Amino acid sequence: MNRKTFQALARLRLAEAKTLLDAGHFAGAYHLAGYVIECGLKACVAKKTNRFDFPLDEKALENVYTHDIRRLASGANLETKLKDAQSADSTFGQYWALVVQWSEVKRYELADEKTARDMLTAVGHTKHGVFRWIRKHW
Repeated sequence: MNRKTFQALARLRLAEAKTLLDAGHFAGAYHLAGYVIECGLKACVAKKTNRFDFPLDEKALENVYTHDIRRLASGANLETKLKDAQSADSTFGQYWALVVQWSEVKRYELADEKTARDMLTAVGHTKHGVFRWIRKHW
């Protein structure tokens, strides 16, 4: 996998999540919205590697080969920028707090409409969304 692939997957997953939300498939929309952030952060990690490939060394495994949003942000060395963004934009901070509650095991849960809509807003909001912020760093 490389940076461009992760970027394309993030964009695709966002479109798919919106389609599922509009069709009333809330659990799927919620789940894919989380993968938008995961793929976006993995693109940020890949940007820091040789030829924008996803790192394969064992040292990087802990914070890179994961679905955990916080650990991926750490693996991309975005902690300081993240704290700055949260301080500068409280709405972004609220959206980040919501997004980091996502995990890949949520696929076994049935998200309701409000949960899915809140997640899609946190991810895709055009001014304060987490995906918008990630794209600045990938």
